[in-house]
Amino acid sequence: MSSRPRALLAVAADNAEVLIPGYTHLQRAQPVYFAHHLFAYLEMLERDRARFAEVTAHANWCPLGAGAIAGTTLPIDREYAATLLGFVDAKGRPQVTQNSMDTVADRDVFVEFAHACALFGVHISRIAEDLILWMSAEFKFVELPDAFCTGSSLMPQKKNPDACELMRGKSARLQGNLHTLLTLTKGLPLTYNRDLQEDKPPVFDSFDQTALCADVLAGTVTGLTVNVARCGEAVSDPALLATDLADYLVGKGVPFREAHHAVGAVVKIAEKLSVKLNNLPLEEVQAVHAAFGADWVEVFDLERAVAKRTGTGMPGKAQTKKQFARWKKLLGA
Repeated sequence: MSSRPRALLAVAADNAEVLIPGYTHLQRAQPVYFAHHLFAYLEMLERDRARFAEVTAHANWCPLGAGAIAGTTLPIDREYAATLLGFVDAKGRPQVTQNSMDTVADRDVFVEFAHACALFGVHISRIAEDLILWMSAEFKFVELPDAFCTGSSLMPQKKNPDACELMRGKSARLQGNLHTLLTLTKGLPLTYNRDLQEDKPPVFDSFDQTALCADVLAGTVTGLTVNVARCGEAVSDPALLATDLADYLVGKGVPFREAHHAVGAVVKIAEKLSVKLNNLPLEEVQAVHAAFGADWVEVFDLERAVAKRTGTGMPGKAQTKKQFARWKKLLGA
């Protein structure tokens, strides 16, 4: 799975200097590097990788010798068999299940696997939704590759992000597989019941659909292009730095609650006058709060504002460079 996240890392590297608006409630919030946004996806996918690794560890227990319920009277050495079959820990010691009844009845690994697939599906669905929005005429931050889109059967001007929409749909399918397994096992008495033959289709389907979605996501990301000009236009909105303006007042000793209200009032004035926030006359903002000085407009230097996000996990340039190095190491890129 590591080769797929590398596609995201490559796009981030190709657009390392691009800034975009970050969103909350699907409303413009604060500026972030495009790479920082992609790194959020990598965090999701890294947690998915860790979950699949944990499922692998839980599956590494040898069931051979449990029989149908009570083991066997035949002279089997379970530990020796486990070693031959590769059910061993990091030190090469055999790992054998400890209760024959639980061994026969247990389907936890299947459920855990389906859960890992379902959560991966949720993550790729969220990524796909971002890409769908970013491709729309209202955003136009990215252009998705033709190979993963289709035209409309009626409207010749349209280019539909079908692959992303299908990934969004696959997420529901993967969640359904998990729910099937949970419902299947919830009321079964120990040990084996014929109901359990129904555990195979959802497990196999989860594997197939997860692998397919990972490949499609990698292909979609690999082929996308970033509309740098459109991103620059969107992120130039000075309202994105309203929080920085509140921080400016805090730096002058104003309590944040008071600063928040003051900046909110300034934003309303700008909206009423139909001017950009940073184009308001000094006297207008000073009428709202006396702490505003002649230097208040310096807050709207976008590069300066982003650079001040220096803490771990923040979208400042220095931290973004550190995250590039971190992900290159983690992904072996």
